Amino acid sequence: MKKTTEKVIKLTICVVVLGAAVLAGILSGTFDLTKINLNVDFAAILKVVVMAASILAIEVLFSLLLTLPNPQNHRIRSILSITASLLKYVAFLVILCWGLSILGVNVSTIVASVGIIALVVGFSAESLIADMVTGAFMLFENQYNVGDIVEVDGFRGTVTNIGIRTTCITDPGDNVKIVNNSAMKNILNRSDKLSRSVSEIAIPYATDLEKLEKEIPALMDRIYEKRTDIFKAPPKYLGVQALADSSVVLKFVVNVDEKDIYSGARLLNRDLLLGFRSLGVECPFPQVDVHPDKG
Repeated sequence: MKKTTEKVIKLTICVVVLGAAVLAGILSGTFDLTKINLNVDFAAILKVVVMAASILAIEVLFSLLLTLPNPQNHRIRSILSITASLLKYVAFLVILCWGLSILGVNVSTIVASVGIIALVVGFSAESLIADMVTGAFMLFENQYNVGDIVEVDGFRGTVTNIGIRTTCITDPGDNVKIVNNSAMKNILNRSDKLSRSVSEIAIPYATDLEKLEKEIPALMDRIYEKRTDIFKAPPKYLGVQALADSSVVLKFVVNVDEKDIYSGARLLNRDLLLGFRSLGVECPFPQVDVHPDKG
């Protein structure tokens, strides 16, 4: 919503600038409406302003239209994101070349002689080219998409934007990490398959474990019936995880989407605690035995 508002503001600014420039051109006669002979430089500059405002308005409008569908398919969202990024570069190149042409610069001559310059600039822009090429390959190879949850260099978050040069990853705390596409290596895409939320719950040593294990399957089904929106299947009881100082630790897991891995663990902890209490099993708290010194 915030990005859409920003695009609307940019579009409004472009339209205002375009309108003001056209109005100035009409009033001054630059567009031959009043046949007033004007300074050529001023006329050319005014035409450049009109052209640039028009191109930017079109670019912002198309970018805004690309944000409207908001598809659920991650692949489509990635294509829309990188298309919006590509539009910015195309708009810049069009404004640059067209603007130079309006100002009387022979663009074809520049393009013909740009080979030597490109060779020199190419070495300094090696990382830029690598980012763009890597971004294109990532799109074609479908390595990750907008909406996927990935982990890069220990940073875990959701891919919110894929551009020609960079990828934006947002973690659950709304912290945004911007990574150059060429640096997107050793990616762990956690959206490819279901993840597991884990819960470990302690019971007293005095509990009849065999009796409790017979009642666990029915408890798992009841928990799943309440959480079908989060849990993909009934939780599974894996057995005794540890023999702690004051309790026996049991381990449970449940399949969830990666985005729900933490909330799923919290819900499973809560439901197991309440479920065990309904079965008459109270989770123990740490205790310290004090033995007085008889000496």
